[in-house]
Amino acid sequence: MDLRAPLDSAISDPFIMHFQNMNHSLDQLKPILSSLPVNAIFSDFAIAVKLAEISADLDIPYYIVATTSAQFFSLIAYLPVLTAEDPNVFSKPLGDVKIQELAPIRKSSIPPTWMDDSTNYLLPVFLLPNARSLAKVKGVLLNTFNWFEPETIAALNSGLVLNSLPPLFPIGPLRSHEPQESDHLPWLDEKPAESVVYVNFGSREVMSTDQMRELRKGLEICGCNYLWVIKGNENVHDSRELQEFSGDSSPEGSKSRGKIIRGWVDQERILAHPAIGGFVNQCEWVSVMQAAWYGVPMLAWPHHCDHKMNAETVEKAGLGIWIKDWGWGGEKLVNGKEIGLLLEQIMGDWDIKKAAKNVREKAREACEVGGSSEKVLMKVIAMLSSKQK
Repeated sequence: MDLRAPLDSAISDPFIMHFQNMNHSLDQLKPILSSLPVNAIFSDFAIAVKLAEISADLDIPYYIVATTSAQFFSLIAYLPVLTAEDPNVFSKPLGDVKIQELAPIRKSSIPPTWMDDSTNYLLPVFLLPNARSLAKVKGVLLNTFNWFEPETIAALNSGLVLNSLPPLFPIGPLRSHEPQESDHLPWLDEKPAESVVYVNFGSREVMSTDQMRELRKGLEICGCNYLWVIKGNENVHDSRELQEFSGDSSPEGSKSRGKIIRGWVDQERILAHPAIGGFVNQCEWVSVMQAAWYGVPMLAWPHHCDHKMNAETVEKAGLGIWIKDWGWGGEKLVNGKEIGLLLEQIMGDWDIKKAAKNVREKAREACEVGGSSEKVLMKVIAMLSSKQK
């Protein structure tokens, strides 16, 4: 089964259904594109298989804008080779996944859905067809920068990992063109510099109520100010339990130190605020790049997908710490005392703060005129300009 096949009523995963519907609608693009002076096509990897066909038919250069790290992209790109060598490569829980010219990837860092027989249909239905289409792509734009993932980017661009892989263009860290206004900045304005722990596990993560209690204990033990965004847990959102985290049941003094938010926030503006001194996050890649740009040290707490591989990159680059024994979010109940001690570390350890500030300097150097990311972006623009002429 592939994403171009007729819609399968047996598939109930909303993610796959969304992209199947999207791929089926892409046929309508071909006559539109053929009637316009289109210079290039840019898209997410998720719809590469169909757009690669259309762009080839119309002789329009096609680029993918990848939203992952270079390391995780290397795994996706190498999937056709891995599964051809061993169709059951991800059914074996022990050992490493080996990609030519790159460091081995621990099986424990592979997305859990790939290892589970009940969910690994993502590979043949979604990932493999798109990965095979990479040979038809003109290039891949990545939200990363050379200094942050030097070995991986160099290996992928050497042609030694896959000779059919298109060039990778690291142009990050990417930032919002127009940051949104935030109601939470006045509260942050009242706090001393680098005194606030920012906690946000994204819009899709569901943390158990017991784990949320332990996290709150950790914030209390740390003794720092905190800004905690709670999303995704319907059991908490729709019950009196939310009062436990934000109401009068909080210990004396913690209400003035902490602010709990329900719903969406402009994370980039929050991380940019001088009061923020640490970031607790699941290690989704966009968040990693935002933390890198602002030099905010991270406590990485991976939950699923590419998060462990991202956490490894964060740790290696000096942007934060990752406790591997915690496993995937939800696998074990992490106690509040351990969380609190780690929060004290990222908020108070000068070496950690210094390393994160160094990441910020390198990120900004990459985006300056003459920096590695700026030069790569100018190269892409020059390629598009020459095509237009």
